[in-house]
Amino acid sequence: MNQPSSLPPSSRQTFLGLRRLPARSAAWVMPLLLSLLMTFIVSLISTVRVAGFSLDLPRLWLSAWALSWVVAFPTLLLVLPVVRRITAAIVEQPR
Repeated sequence: MNQPSSLPPSSRQTFLGLRRLPARSAAWVMPLLLSLLMTFIVSLISTVRVAGFSLDLPRLWLSAWALSWVVAFPTLLLVLPVVRRITAAIVEQPR
């Protein structure tokens, strides 16, 4: 039988069964997830283009993905504040 949780919403568990991270973690969690997903997709496309669909594809792709992520994550951490400022200068702010 499910009973309502007595925990406040901010301390309830996530779908992975882990506690949510504090809001201040968003500054590195968002670039982490973005860099993982973007490099995952882009490295697959690049690897397939160069090597084609072969038995070596998973090995080549994971190698390319690891290298590109090692570059992408710190790069995102450095440039994201600048990109946010440029975006704010270009895009009208809500009233």
